Amino acid sequence: MKRRFKNRTQAGQLLAKRLIAYAHRSEVIVLALPRGGVPVAFEVAKVLNAPLDICLVRKLGVPGHKELAMGAIAMGGAMVINEAVVTELGISTETINRVAFEEQKELERRHHAYRGNRRALNIEGRKLILIDDGIATGSTLRAALATLQQQQPVGIIVAVPVAPPSICNQLELKIEKVVCLKTPHPLYAIGIWYEDFLQTTDEEVRNLLAQAPWRQESVSR
Repeated sequence: MKRRFKNRTQAGQLLAKRLIAYAHRSEVIVLALPRGGVPVAFEVAKVLNAPLDICLVRKLGVPGHKELAMGAIAMGGAMVINEAVVTELGISTETINRVAFEEQKELERRHHAYRGNRRALNIEGRKLILIDDGIATGSTLRAALATLQQQQPVGIIVAVPVAPPSICNQLELKIEKVVCLKTPHPLYAIGIWYEDFLQTTDEEVRNLLAQAPWRQESVSR
């Protein structure tokens, strides 16, 4: 196996080096997919001196196999379905809607837990760098892109430490650019590409957002 990342912090530091062309640019906003994407994005935002915010998305896990995504939803109502998984496993619309209802409640909980009374950044006319700790099926990321594109940014760059080459190729057809440090085939699982892949907690997310003073400066824009 190729050398692994020590943790999400190191992955973010390495990713920031690949994104240095976007440093100190007033139109750039860094967006993280919570929870695991936040420690990665924090390091990138720090190096680029860019505002940091979150893009709330929830994977729709297959009942009994929650790590397998049958789709994803995002704040704002966007839903993406992984048709291959749904068809192969014969998953009903009723099951999808039931899981989506539960995940919508978790989206709302996280919205209040992470943002409190703070408004989301205005991304219209801005260049977005969307970050996660890795991509497996791409369902979660596609749901995020669907909701972000409705808000009319001037461009979206997806930046991740690790993802399958096929997913990167698919995404490059829909957005401005994909930056990925490792593209193993097969991927197997995101976690095996990290020495430390402990779950990021709600408290860690809140603390990292609180340590990003540039975020506060941009909220009222």
